[in-house]
Amino acid sequence: MTVPTDRDHASVLALVECALVELTHEAVGAVFISRQVGRSTRTQYVAADDVGEQFQKRHFDDRLGWHETIVPRRTVRNELITQLTRSASTTAEQSGEETASEPDTFIVKPVRELRTP
Repeated sequence: MTVPTDRDHASVLALVECALVELTHEAVGAVFISRQVGRSTRTQYVAADDVGEQFQKRHFDDRLGWHETIVPRRTVRNELITQLTRSASTTAEQSGEETASEPDTFIVKPVRELRTP
């Protein structure tokens, strides 16, 4: 899905909760790609345990490379809600740049298809 989305807050919450369940029960990962002029970042979330309480967060920045860490479910939930509810202008304002020509995107896809370092 492209971000910003026209979904209401309750719909975004439901989408995030469904994604977290799928990450726990299937071999899939959630990917959020953010684009600003001249820069992009990719954040991947993959279940690190079979009960859905710990997730591997893989973050790639064009300038800084890959960084991986383990984060709790609550952190993943909060980050996804924040990412999916912010507007394109908010992203550009935070980075001090113009809005990118391509929108930010969120996708859930098989782990085998995720890009890794």
